[in-house]
Amino acid sequence: MTPVAETLRHTPLYQRHAAAGARLVPFAGWEMPVQYAGIRAEHLAVRRAAGVFDVSHMGQIETKGPQVVALLQRLLSNEIRRIPEGGAQYSVLCREDGGVLDDLFTYRLADCHFLTVTNAANHDRDLAWFRSHAADFDVDVIDRQADFAMLAIQGPRARALVQSLADGPLPPRMHCCERTVAGLPMLVCGTGYTGEDGLELLLDPGASPGVWDALLAAGAAPVGLGARDTLRLEVCFHLYGNDLSEDRGPIEAGLGWCCCEETGFIGSETVAAVRAAGPAEKLVGFVIDGPGIARQGNAVVGGGEVTSGTFSPCLERGIGMAYVSGERAVAGTRIEIDVRGTVRTAVVERKPLYRKEA
Repeated sequence: MTPVAETLRHTPLYQRHAAAGARLVPFAGWEMPVQYAGIRAEHLAVRRAAGVFDVSHMGQIETKGPQVVALLQRLLSNEIRRIPEGGAQYSVLCREDGGVLDDLFTYRLADCHFLTVTNAANHDRDLAWFRSHAADFDVDVIDRQADFAMLAIQGPRARALVQSLADGPLPPRMHCCERTVAGLPMLVCGTGYTGEDGLELLLDPGASPGVWDALLAAGAAPVGLGARDTLRLEVCFHLYGNDLSEDRGPIEAGLGWCCCEETGFIGSETVAAVRAAGPAEKLVGFVIDGPGIARQGNAVVGGGEVTSGTFSPCLERGIGMAYVSGERAVAGTRIEIDVRGTVRTAVVERKPLYRKEA
């Protein structure tokens, strides 16, 4: 029996990517650009100047109503009450047993009005989770994935580039505001996934090709998912499905800083117990000592597994993250990784692996 081919979704910028000669690949049910000029060139463009990513595959969930803070405080691991109007916050969504369902950014648009950005592969599940728990609260939960395109402009020149197209001051890091950019209204957010300063723009999908063109004309380089992965891994940002999963909790993943167990979020009791006892394994960053690149699933000799691995264009070495036993999760510890039958030596390093020069 012939298998049925997967029907891939396209972002509003798909034709722009195809016309630019981008290499398009399946990703979380979408056909997305993995690279244009090449991963190394795109990576360095973001580190040195400014690059723009199409991240319109991400999902958005709008929540509003008189009990919205109580609902989100129950669902999300961080202290939602601390988000000011126009503020942003990172958190994780947990099961009762502490397993991570997703990691999310939530923006407070008004006192009782929030927008949460989900990972593409998890959006439908997250939405169902939000709605199932909202039944006990006076809150509207609205799927907004089809209502937004999302562009990420990242790099040391990103803010100046966007400011040249904007009608007013841009929000600082971890804040958001409504602005007109390239003549079009949108939500501008001071967040990103590269370790560089930058902004994320949420706007009407039909308007996104014109904004994309304006950003490129102003000097931003188009960047694909390949460099997005190498950039985030150099600074040890988590990728759901690799470094985070339902089988792992936030403490062992090194995300205890975004967990406030006293708020009583779903899974908080388990998370508190793991924090108190100490996790059996911890997620560490490592650098390969010599040639070779470790990949997801490669075994760490003596126990543990690589969750993410790549070649770092800035460090010019193989790098990655792996779960290892607690006693080996110390900077300077040497570990061995079985890379397709060849044992590679690596050194556990303090996160982030890449740091900008002063």
